[in-house]
Amino acid sequence: MALRAGDKLGPYEILAAIGAGGMGEVYRARDTMLKRDVAIKVLPATFLGDPDRMGRFQREAEVLASLDHPNIGHIYGIAHSEDSRGLVLALIEGPTLADRIEAGPIPLEEAISISKQIIDALEYAHDRGVVHRDLKPANVKVTPDGVVKVLDFGLAKVLEDEPPQSSVTNSPTRSLGHTLAGVILGTAAYMSPEQAIGRPVDRRSDIFSFGAVLYEMLAGKRAFAGASTPDVLEAVVKSDPDWTALPAGTPGYLRRLLERMLAKDRKQRLQAIGEARIALAKGRSEGESESAAPLQSRFSSVWVGVAAGFALALGALSWVHFREAPPERQHIRFQIAPPEGPLRDFKLSPDGRFLAFATIEGAAFKLWIRGLDSLETRLLTSFTAGGNALPFWSPDGEYIGFGTSGKIYKIARAGGSLTTICDVPGAFRGAAWRSDGTILFGSSGGLYRVPSSGGTPSKVSDGTAAVPVWLTTERFLFLSTVPYGIFAGSMTGAKPSLLLPDASGAVFVPRAKSELPDQLLFLRGETLMAQAIDAEKAELRGGAVPVAERVGNLGNLRNPAFSASATGVLVFGRGASTDHELVWLDRDGKRLQTVSRPFPQAFNPAIRLSPDDSRAIVPVAGATGPDVWIAELNRDTLSRFTFDGSYSGIWSPDGRKVLWTANDGNRYLRSADGSGKDELVFTAPSHGPGYVEDWSSDGKRITFSERSDNKTGLNIWMVEPGGDRKPYPYRESRFNESWNAISPDGQWMAYESDQPGQAEILVESIPAGRGRWQISTEGGDWPVWPHDGKELFFRQGSKLMAAPIRLTKTSVEAGKPQALFDVPADTRFQVSRDGRRFLIAMPVEGATAAAPLTVDTDWRAGVSK
Repeated sequence: MALRAGDKLGPYEILAAIGAGGMGEVYRARDTMLKRDVAIKVLPATFLGDPDRMGRFQREAEVLASLDHPNIGHIYGIAHSEDSRGLVLALIEGPTLADRIEAGPIPLEEAISISKQIIDALEYAHDRGVVHRDLKPANVKVTPDGVVKVLDFGLAKVLEDEPPQSSVTNSPTRSLGHTLAGVILGTAAYMSPEQAIGRPVDRRSDIFSFGAVLYEMLAGKRAFAGASTPDVLEAVVKSDPDWTALPAGTPGYLRRLLERMLAKDRKQRLQAIGEARIALAKGRSEGESESAAPLQSRFSSVWVGVAAGFALALGALSWVHFREAPPERQHIRFQIAPPEGPLRDFKLSPDGRFLAFATIEGAAFKLWIRGLDSLETRLLTSFTAGGNALPFWSPDGEYIGFGTSGKIYKIARAGGSLTTICDVPGAFRGAAWRSDGTILFGSSGGLYRVPSSGGTPSKVSDGTAAVPVWLTTERFLFLSTVPYGIFAGSMTGAKPSLLLPDASGAVFVPRAKSELPDQLLFLRGETLMAQAIDAEKAELRGGAVPVAERVGNLGNLRNPAFSASATGVLVFGRGASTDHELVWLDRDGKRLQTVSRPFPQAFNPAIRLSPDDSRAIVPVAGATGPDVWIAELNRDTLSRFTFDGSYSGIWSPDGRKVLWTANDGNRYLRSADGSGKDELVFTAPSHGPGYVEDWSSDGKRITFSERSDNKTGLNIWMVEPGGDRKPYPYRESRFNESWNAISPDGQWMAYESDQPGQAEILVESIPAGRGRWQISTEGGDWPVWPHDGKELFFRQGSKLMAAPIRLTKTSVEAGKPQALFDVPADTRFQVSRDGRRFLIAMPVEGATAAAPLTVDTDWRAGVSK
């Protein structure tokens, strides 16, 4: 029912009605506790009796409340009384963009200013996996001081089965397939073609809607119109806007940008809203001297010219800046394009003259080299990969090291044959090369040291460690993912200490003569930061200062999209898209169906399929680390489950609850729909976060991997939830054993072990002691059983393998494993109950490649001394 002035919703007193829409009535209200005015959007009464919709509303509101951006209307919380519930929103004064357009077309300069702010809001939300779904002028406000606020992010998602509204062009309308679960409602005149025909939406749908909004600002009329809702939808799907309605002085670059944003086929549309930001900035800086060629061709032409110009500039720069005694440091910024293929990492040489690139596409790894004073990017080596590459330089810049396929290699910068340095115990996670030839490298088994001339690695410390950095001959830094943070360690064996809580790899830049002290570069969210550090003590000094904004990652936290040299050269970029989607593949690797909206993939993503194949636990990357989300595979929806950081979760045997690991090291249990309280199940022996791995089908055993002390490797532990819940080791040895899977009958366990000399798949009895059999012979990890237990699936490098298997009460009979198809690096799969389909997180089709990288020849010049 409608509220009246004086009514109360919790601590909020209604002052007046200020609007109404598909989400319900909107009221101005007074927060009696914080003494401020707010807006409350009260839900329709039909929502309150729908538990499913209310649960979805609660989960979506929690996600949207985490959006903190100056161009996004903030959500403060949820207000409720016995018969009403609504969202508490920031009260934003000023007209909507729809109000402004009613007065006529908006002048070009003002339209572009508004557009840039909308783009910033969308890009921020898209980077966090949030799609607006209902972008329109009525959902954009412009404050009296010109600040744009985009409202109602993602709220259209809870409007499924909403009763039709009377207004054709301003009310949320049903798509043509509105009865299908997961189909999102939008406003007809601004819906993307895929929304209009009932297909799932992604961020490209927002790009189409933004194109329609920008067109309307310039033309003063809607891009798609009609006498009825079907007419409007038909225009969206089939018709182009009336381009002649744009003002005569509309720049060519803006017309071309609109054409790309309003492309009907989303594969031909702009793939990321950030491209619009770049196009606006580039077009306005170049003016209208550019040709009217298509945008893509025009960019190619511009890049050729820019590259040639930079070659000349850098030729002079190399003579001035890189000779032995430069008279004066040159501060220049320019951009370079990375090589073709998905960019996984790049590293500057110590003298800042060369850039090494690593690309991985499928199973193909390529290492490239480019001089910053050259136009040529040269291929050094290429072969089938089984890891992450992560190149690193020798101190003299003559060699490049990298790790893949279970080994560390080096190759001369000038080219030639590969030299094997050592085998890697576990998965390679980056390395640092000291001036005396000592290489410190991280792996899934801990930190190790090895001579650059080759040999057997010796362990430096346990625990997860990645991308180490030398500070001195004794002290070093590394990125830990359990728990997250940048840690300082010592070759003396002292316990590592937390230096920074940021989930980022770091770069150490030693002081230069008469310049800044030693500096540490690291990412904080999407901002590249610098902070002074005392290298001898591994202690930070002063505060961190920003160096560059909008810096990304190249796939995961181990690969931040920046690199710096000791000479003050910095290279950084937005990175490539980390967006993935859950896809069903058949046994030949053929794509059958996409069953989730895009999401930023977390580091080492262990997705988990529910017992009935209808849902999946998905670790999703965030600014400060991953969290667990739940994907509804039959509805293409994704809802956040944890909010304090977690990258590991498993289903209870009945699929009704989720057990996950929190950052405090505790394992908690909660209903899969998010309701109820968290139940503490157990705490691991190390009291640190780690993966939970399996829960037997009879409910009697939960398994996880953990170290009990420094004398053992990674061991498999068990907990009996029906007993005292005290963890005990299933197998304890000096070898690393992890990634286990209990057979459907609960009598056997498959797991990864390096006891055979490299990581292989073994199957052993439960309890241990009745026999053990090796299944793989050429490497293997991540075993998965189908429901009937007649096969065992696992990864072998870049291959998904299947081994026929027969289990009895006393023995295991296994056939020769067969390769089914290639899988992407860092991918963990799940198998359907019938063993015929595989659920895998795949890169989004059509996602953009890595954007151009920015080179700053003296980043320290922009940082106050």
